[in-house]
Amino acid sequence: MHDWTGELRLDIENRHGKSVAKNVYFQGALKVMRPVYHDDSGQVCYYILNPGGGYLNGDRYQLSIALEENAELILTTQSATKVYKTPFKQAYQETEIKLKAGSLLEYIPDPLIAYRHAKYKQINRIHMEKGATFIYTDVITPGWSADGEKFSYDRLQLINEVYLDGELVVYDHIKLMPENQNMKELGFMEGFSHLGSMMVVGEKTNAALLDRLYEAVKLDADAYKIGLSELAVKGFTVRVLANSTQKVESVFSKIHHIIRQEWFDTAPSLLRKY
Repeated sequence: MHDWTGELRLDIENRHGKSVAKNVYFQGALKVMRPVYHDDSGQVCYYILNPGGGYLNGDRYQLSIALEENAELILTTQSATKVYKTPFKQAYQETEIKLKAGSLLEYIPDPLIAYRHAKYKQINRIHMEKGATFIYTDVITPGWSADGEKFSYDRLQLINEVYLDGELVVYDHIKLMPENQNMKELGFMEGFSHLGSMMVVGEKTNAALLDRLYEAVKLDADAYKIGLSELAVKGFTVRVLANSTQKVESVFSKIHHIIRQEWFDTAPSLLRKY
């Protein structure tokens, strides 16, 4: 039996065209707010809260999210995930996601902020059936430090595993260790301070969509660096290097709007809390 600092389990089903919670369970330093419906589409939105205010030495969090057929969920956070000094043991979070055919999950958390001497590991495992759609973003932000050093955290490790009908189709691994890596070099942060990642897996992905997305985001490319890659399955990933959270989020917002308009004939919901 694991000793979790916080646990969250959320199961969503479609009842007569409206997505509702079949099961909600949380304990410790994880909670969810009451469900929100931003429009009349039937898609439900839940906000995750951490009453503790941040992740500390040795904290462990577990999230389990499951969507039944044709269920639709927006999952976000109330505020940024703040990882503070972890001198003896890293903070850890694992998330298990199960998406049945026809379901849609938009997992759009606020940025991850790592402060001086923070160590953090995060694993997302997504199990999808054919016909499900998954949209995910994350933004890594360096926390404040007294000497102004941008990369004062010890280690950040983010892993995403996507399984389609039981087969591993995507493995994405970011590991940043400023003490052992020159963060300004090619292949690391290249002079930027913020790193954003976006992953979209959906059967409606095609070459025309990718071309449109690239044209939409390359216009302001002087303010950031961006890479867009097609996956081995129907989907794509995006990496953004920038110097502010707002710049990364503006890129993701453009992409998200195009996807929502082309695939679902609607705009994304406004999720931010500021």
